[in-house]
Amino acid sequence: MQGELYALQRRVHKMAEPEKKPYFPGFTAISDQIYVRQGEELSEKDGATPPQGPRVIILYGWGDGIPKHVSKYTDGFRRLFPHAKQIVILSPIFRAMRLDVDQRTKNMIPVIEEAFPDGAGALGESEDAVLFHVMSNTGGINYSATLNAYKEKYGRPLPHRLAVYDSTPGSVVFTWENLKRWSYAMALGTAGWFPWPFGVTQGIWGAFLCANRFFDGMSGRESPPVFSVRILKEEEFKVKSSQSLFLYSKEDDLIFWKDIEEHMAKAREAGYHGEGVMFEGSGHVGHMRKHPEQYWDSIRAAWEKTNDGAKA
Repeated sequence: MQGELYALQRRVHKMAEPEKKPYFPGFTAISDQIYVRQGEELSEKDGATPPQGPRVIILYGWGDGIPKHVSKYTDGFRRLFPHAKQIVILSPIFRAMRLDVDQRTKNMIPVIEEAFPDGAGALGESEDAVLFHVMSNTGGINYSATLNAYKEKYGRPLPHRLAVYDSTPGSVVFTWENLKRWSYAMALGTAGWFPWPFGVTQGIWGAFLCANRFFDGMSGRESPPVFSVRILKEEEFKVKSSQSLFLYSKEDDLIFWKDIEEHMAKAREAGYHGEGVMFEGSGHVGHMRKHPEQYWDSIRAAWEKTNDGAKA
Protein backbone atom coordinates (compact mmCIF):
# COMPACT_ATOMS: atom_id res chain seq x y z
CA MET A 1 0.00 0.00 0.00
CA GLN A 2 2.86 2.35 0.76
CA GLY A 3 4.20 1.82 -2.76
CA GLU A 4 0.79 2.61 -4.24
CA LEU A 5 0.53 5.86 -2.28
CA TYR A 6 4.04 6.81 -3.38
CA ALA A 7 3.06 6.21 -7.02
CA LEU A 8 -0.03 8.38 -6.58
CA GLN A 9 2.04 11.12 -4.95
CA ARG A 10 4.38 11.16 -7.93
CA ARG A 11 1.47 11.34 -10.37
CA VAL A 12 -0.22 14.19 -8.51
CA HIS A 13 3.07 16.06 -8.31
CA LYS A 14 3.49 15.67 -12.06
CA MET A 15 -0.02 17.03 -12.66
CA ALA A 16 0.84 20.10 -10.59
CA GLU A 17 3.83 20.93 -12.80
CA PRO A 18 3.57 22.81 -16.11
CA GLU A 19 2.49 20.38 -18.81
CA LYS A 20 4.00 19.82 -22.24
CA LYS A 21 1.85 21.14 -25.05
CA PRO A 22 0.01 18.16 -26.54
CA TYR A 23 -0.02 17.96 -30.32
CA PHE A 24 -3.23 19.43 -31.78
CA PRO A 25 -3.17 19.08 -35.61
CA GLY A 26 -4.01 22.29 -37.46
CA PHE A 27 -3.84 24.45 -34.33
CA THR A 28 -1.19 26.74 -32.91
CA ALA A 29 -0.50 26.39 -29.20
CA ILE A 30 -0.44 29.68 -27.30
CA SER A 31 -0.18 27.92 -23.92
CA ASP A 32 -0.18 24.32 -22.72
CA GLN A 33 -3.97 24.58 -22.54
CA ILE A 34 -5.08 27.01 -25.29
CA TYR A 35 -4.94 26.43 -29.07
CA VAL A 36 -5.92 28.62 -32.01
CA ARG A 37 -6.86 27.97 -35.64
CA GLN A 38 -7.65 30.76 -38.08
CA GLY A 39 -10.79 30.63 -40.20
CA GLU A 40 -10.68 29.75 -43.87
CA GLU A 41 -10.19 32.62 -46.27
CA LEU A 42 -13.15 33.83 -48.30
CA SER A 43 -13.52 32.35 -51.75
CA GLU A 44 -14.92 34.11 -54.80
CA LYS A 45 -18.32 32.51 -54.29
CA ASP A 46 -18.52 34.07 -50.81
CA GLY A 47 -18.35 37.56 -52.27
CA ALA A 48 -17.08 40.56 -50.35
CA THR A 49 -18.65 39.55 -47.05
CA PRO A 50 -18.66 36.14 -45.35
CA PRO A 51 -21.85 34.24 -44.51
CA GLN A 52 -23.53 35.26 -41.27
CA GLY A 53 -21.59 32.91 -39.06
CA PRO A 54 -19.64 33.70 -35.90
CA ARG A 55 -16.30 35.46 -36.32
CA VAL A 56 -14.85 33.36 -33.48
CA ILE A 57 -15.81 30.06 -31.83
CA ILE A 58 -14.44 29.42 -28.34
CA LEU A 59 -14.64 25.75 -27.41
CA TYR A 60 -13.98 24.36 -23.93
CA GLY A 61 -13.20 20.65 -23.90
CA TRP A 62 -14.56 18.32 -21.25
CA GLY A 63 -12.50 17.20 -18.26
CA ASP A 64 -9.24 15.57 -19.40
CA GLY A 65 -10.43 15.54 -23.03
CA ILE A 66 -7.46 15.14 -25.40
CA PRO A 67 -6.96 16.82 -28.80
CA LYS A 68 -7.66 13.62 -30.75
CA HIS A 69 -11.20 13.53 -29.35
CA VAL A 70 -11.85 17.27 -29.06
CA SER A 71 -10.89 17.69 -32.74
CA LYS A 72 -14.09 15.88 -33.75
CA TYR A 73 -15.94 18.96 -32.52
CA THR A 74 -13.59 21.52 -34.02
CA ASP A 75 -13.88 19.73 -37.37
CA GLY A 76 -17.66 19.81 -37.07
CA PHE A 77 -17.60 23.53 -36.42
CA ARG A 78 -15.22 24.04 -39.35
CA ARG A 79 -17.79 22.40 -41.65
CA LEU A 80 -20.60 24.46 -40.13
CA PHE A 81 -18.81 27.83 -39.94
CA PRO A 82 -15.65 27.57 -42.08
CA HIS A 83 -14.64 31.24 -41.79
CA ALA A 84 -14.73 31.42 -38.01
CA LYS A 85 -11.53 31.59 -35.99
CA GLN A 86 -11.41 28.74 -33.46
CA ILE A 87 -10.01 28.95 -29.94
CA VAL A 88 -9.87 25.67 -28.02
CA ILE A 89 -9.27 25.31 -24.29
CA LEU A 90 -8.34 21.90 -22.93
CA SER A 91 -9.62 21.15 -19.43
CA PRO A 92 -7.49 19.03 -17.09
CA ILE A 93 -9.74 18.24 -14.13
CA PHE A 94 -7.03 18.36 -11.48
CA ARG A 95 -5.90 21.83 -12.59
CA ALA A 96 -9.46 23.18 -12.67
CA MET A 97 -10.11 21.98 -9.11
CA ARG A 98 -6.70 22.93 -7.68
CA LEU A 99 -6.33 26.53 -8.88
CA ASP A 100 -8.12 29.46 -7.26
CA VAL A 101 -10.24 31.91 -9.24
CA ASP A 102 -7.39 34.40 -9.73
CA GLN A 103 -5.13 31.71 -11.17
CA ARG A 104 -7.86 30.33 -13.43
CA THR A 105 -8.68 33.84 -14.61
CA LYS A 106 -5.03 34.60 -15.42
CA ASN A 107 -4.79 31.40 -17.46
CA MET A 108 -7.72 32.53 -19.64
CA ILE A 109 -6.36 35.98 -20.50
CA PRO A 110 -4.86 34.66 -23.80
CA VAL A 111 -8.39 33.63 -24.83
CA ILE A 112 -9.55 37.24 -24.41
CA GLU A 113 -6.55 38.54 -26.36
CA GLU A 114 -7.19 36.13 -29.23
CA ALA A 115 -10.95 36.75 -29.38
CA PHE A 116 -10.64 40.55 -29.06
CA PRO A 117 -7.17 41.31 -30.46
CA ASP A 118 -7.80 45.06 -30.78
CA GLY A 119 -9.49 45.47 -27.42
CA ALA A 120 -13.10 46.05 -26.36
CA GLY A 121 -15.32 47.94 -28.79
CA ALA A 122 -12.80 47.89 -31.64
CA LEU A 123 -14.72 45.41 -33.82
CA GLY A 124 -17.95 47.39 -34.21
CA GLU A 125 -21.09 45.44 -35.03
CA SER A 126 -19.24 42.14 -35.23
CA GLU A 127 -17.85 42.40 -31.70
CA ASP A 128 -20.51 40.12 -30.24
CA ALA A 129 -20.38 37.56 -33.09
CA VAL A 130 -18.92 35.05 -30.65
CA LEU A 131 -20.08 31.47 -30.12
CA PHE A 132 -19.12 29.65 -26.93
CA HIS A 133 -19.23 25.85 -26.83
CA VAL A 134 -18.87 24.54 -23.30
CA MET A 135 -18.47 20.83 -22.56
CA SER A 136 -19.09 19.28 -19.16
CA ASN A 137 -18.59 20.98 -15.80
CA THR A 138 -14.80 21.21 -16.13
CA GLY A 139 -15.18 23.07 -19.41
CA GLY A 140 -17.64 25.29 -17.57
CA ILE A 141 -15.03 26.16 -14.94
CA ASN A 142 -12.69 27.49 -17.64
CA TYR A 143 -15.57 29.22 -19.41
CA SER A 144 -16.51 31.12 -16.25
CA ALA A 145 -12.85 32.06 -15.76
CA THR A 146 -12.91 33.57 -19.27
CA LEU A 147 -16.01 35.62 -18.46
CA ASN A 148 -14.29 36.80 -15.29
CA ALA A 149 -11.09 37.65 -17.18
CA TYR A 150 -12.99 39.87 -19.63
CA LYS A 151 -14.88 41.62 -16.83
CA GLU A 152 -11.68 42.32 -14.91
CA LYS A 153 -9.93 43.61 -18.04
CA TYR A 154 -12.71 45.76 -19.49
CA GLY A 155 -15.19 46.28 -16.66
CA ARG A 156 -18.17 44.84 -18.48
CA PRO A 157 -19.57 41.43 -19.49
CA LEU A 158 -18.05 39.64 -22.46
CA PRO A 159 -20.13 40.30 -25.62
CA HIS A 160 -21.37 37.15 -27.32
CA ARG A 161 -24.49 35.92 -29.08
CA LEU A 162 -24.65 32.23 -28.25
CA ALA A 163 -23.40 29.86 -25.56
CA VAL A 164 -23.90 26.14 -26.17
CA TYR A 165 -23.73 23.93 -23.08
CA ASP A 166 -23.07 20.26 -23.78
CA SER A 167 -23.77 18.05 -20.72
CA THR A 168 -23.49 20.98 -18.30
CA PRO A 169 -24.06 22.60 -15.86
CA GLY A 170 -24.73 19.99 -13.22
CA SER A 171 -25.39 20.34 -9.53
CA VAL A 172 -22.64 21.90 -7.41
CA VAL A 173 -24.11 20.77 -4.10
CA PHE A 174 -21.71 18.53 -2.20
CA THR A 175 -23.80 15.37 -1.72
CA TRP A 176 -22.91 11.69 -1.60
CA GLU A 177 -24.44 11.12 -5.05
CA ASN A 178 -22.54 14.02 -6.56
CA LEU A 179 -19.31 12.92 -4.88
CA LYS A 180 -19.67 9.54 -6.57
CA ARG A 181 -20.23 11.21 -9.97
CA TRP A 182 -17.32 13.63 -9.59
CA SER A 183 -14.83 11.05 -8.36
CA TYR A 184 -15.90 8.69 -11.14
CA ALA A 185 -15.23 11.40 -13.73
CA MET A 186 -11.76 12.05 -12.32
CA ALA A 187 -10.97 8.34 -12.17
CA LEU A 188 -11.90 7.85 -15.83
CA GLY A 189 -8.96 9.94 -16.97
CA THR A 190 -6.40 8.53 -14.56
CA ALA A 191 -7.29 4.87 -13.94
CA GLY A 192 -4.80 3.72 -16.57
CA TRP A 193 -1.93 5.27 -14.65
CA PHE A 194 -2.14 2.85 -11.74
CA PRO A 195 -1.96 -0.94 -11.35
CA TRP A 196 -4.78 -1.19 -8.83
CA PRO A 197 -8.56 -1.59 -9.56
CA PHE A 198 -10.66 1.31 -10.86
CA GLY A 199 -12.59 1.49 -7.60
CA VAL A 200 -9.41 2.26 -5.65
CA THR A 201 -8.61 5.17 -7.97
CA GLN A 202 -12.14 6.50 -7.63
CA GLY A 203 -11.89 6.23 -3.86
CA ILE A 204 -8.63 8.18 -3.83
CA TRP A 205 -10.13 10.95 -5.93
CA GLY A 206 -13.18 10.95 -3.67
CA ALA A 207 -10.85 11.53 -0.72
CA PHE A 208 -9.13 14.33 -2.65
CA LEU A 209 -12.48 16.02 -3.34
CA CYS A 210 -13.47 15.75 0.32
CA ALA A 211 -10.15 17.27 1.39
CA ASN A 212 -10.54 20.01 -1.22
CA ARG A 213 -14.03 20.75 0.06
CA PHE A 214 -12.74 20.92 3.63
CA PHE A 215 -9.99 23.35 2.55
CA ASP A 216 -12.54 25.56 0.76
CA GLY A 217 -14.68 25.67 3.88
CA MET A 218 -11.78 26.48 6.19
CA SER A 219 -10.29 29.15 3.91
CA GLY A 220 -13.58 30.70 2.80
CA ARG A 221 -12.72 30.06 -0.84
CA GLU A 222 -15.65 29.65 -3.21
CA SER A 223 -15.17 26.31 -4.94
CA PRO A 224 -14.55 26.34 -8.71
CA PRO A 225 -17.86 24.56 -9.56
CA VAL A 226 -19.92 26.90 -7.35
CA PHE A 227 -18.29 30.01 -8.85
CA SER A 228 -18.66 28.74 -12.41
CA VAL A 229 -22.40 28.13 -12.10
CA ARG A 230 -23.20 31.20 -10.00
CA ILE A 231 -21.90 33.82 -12.42
CA LEU A 232 -23.91 32.40 -15.34
CA LYS A 233 -26.95 34.12 -13.85
CA GLU A 234 -25.28 37.45 -13.05
CA GLU A 235 -25.43 40.26 -15.60
CA GLU A 236 -22.06 41.76 -14.64
CA PHE A 237 -20.47 38.59 -16.06
CA LYS A 238 -22.91 37.34 -18.73
CA VAL A 239 -24.84 39.58 -21.11
CA LYS A 240 -28.61 39.11 -21.10
CA SER A 241 -28.81 39.71 -24.85
CA SER A 242 -27.10 36.36 -25.49
CA GLN A 243 -28.87 33.07 -26.18
CA SER A 244 -28.15 29.75 -24.50
CA LEU A 245 -28.57 26.24 -25.90
CA PHE A 246 -28.46 23.25 -23.55
CA LEU A 247 -27.71 19.81 -25.02
CA TYR A 248 -28.33 16.92 -22.62
CA SER A 249 -29.86 13.50 -22.06
CA LYS A 250 -31.42 11.34 -19.37
CA GLU A 251 -28.75 8.69 -19.96
CA ASP A 252 -25.86 10.93 -18.83
CA ASP A 253 -24.24 9.11 -15.90
CA LEU A 254 -22.20 12.13 -14.75
CA ILE A 255 -24.61 15.07 -15.04
CA PHE A 256 -28.19 14.56 -13.88
CA TRP A 257 -30.64 15.88 -16.48
CA LYS A 258 -32.93 17.41 -13.88
CA ASP A 259 -30.03 19.57 -12.64
CA ILE A 260 -29.62 21.04 -16.12
CA GLU A 261 -33.33 21.74 -16.42
CA GLU A 262 -33.30 23.38 -12.98
CA HIS A 263 -30.45 25.64 -14.10
CA MET A 264 -32.36 26.52 -17.28
CA ALA A 265 -35.42 27.49 -15.23
CA LYS A 266 -33.42 29.65 -12.82
CA ALA A 267 -31.63 31.35 -15.70
CA ARG A 268 -34.98 32.24 -17.27
CA GLU A 269 -36.15 33.65 -13.94
CA ALA A 270 -33.03 35.82 -13.93
CA GLY A 271 -33.93 37.18 -17.39
CA TYR A 272 -31.76 35.03 -19.64
CA HIS A 273 -32.95 33.46 -22.88
CA GLY A 274 -32.33 29.84 -23.69
CA GLU A 275 -33.71 26.52 -24.80
CA GLY A 276 -32.80 22.88 -24.39
CA VAL A 277 -32.51 19.88 -26.67
CA MET A 278 -32.78 16.47 -25.05
CA PHE A 279 -31.10 13.57 -26.85
CA GLU A 280 -32.16 9.96 -26.62
CA GLY A 281 -29.78 7.24 -25.49
CA SER A 282 -26.52 9.23 -25.49
CA GLY A 283 -24.19 9.45 -22.52
CA HIS A 284 -22.03 12.22 -21.11
CA VAL A 285 -20.70 14.47 -23.94
CA GLY A 286 -21.77 11.68 -26.28
CA HIS A 287 -24.69 13.38 -28.03
CA MET A 288 -22.73 14.43 -31.12
CA ARG A 289 -21.36 10.92 -31.68
CA LYS A 290 -24.76 9.26 -31.41
CA HIS A 291 -26.90 11.96 -33.06
CA PRO A 292 -24.57 14.05 -35.28
CA GLU A 293 -27.24 15.47 -37.58
CA GLN A 294 -29.52 16.54 -34.73
CA TYR A 295 -26.57 17.93 -32.80
CA TRP A 296 -25.20 20.20 -35.51
CA ASP A 297 -28.64 21.19 -36.79
CA SER A 298 -29.53 22.34 -33.28
CA ILE A 299 -26.44 24.54 -33.10
CA ARG A 300 -26.95 25.93 -36.59
CA ALA A 301 -30.58 26.82 -35.84
CA ALA A 302 -29.64 28.45 -32.54
CA TRP A 303 -27.00 30.61 -34.23
CA GLU A 304 -29.38 31.62 -37.02
CA LYS A 305 -31.85 32.69 -34.34
CA THR A 306 -29.24 35.01 -32.84
CA ASN A 307 -28.66 36.55 -36.28
CA ASP A 308 -32.37 37.34 -36.50
CA GLY A 309 -32.15 38.99 -33.11
CA ALA A 310 -29.08 41.02 -34.09
CA LYS A 311 -30.92 42.40 -37.15
CA ALA A 312 -34.06 43.31 -35.19
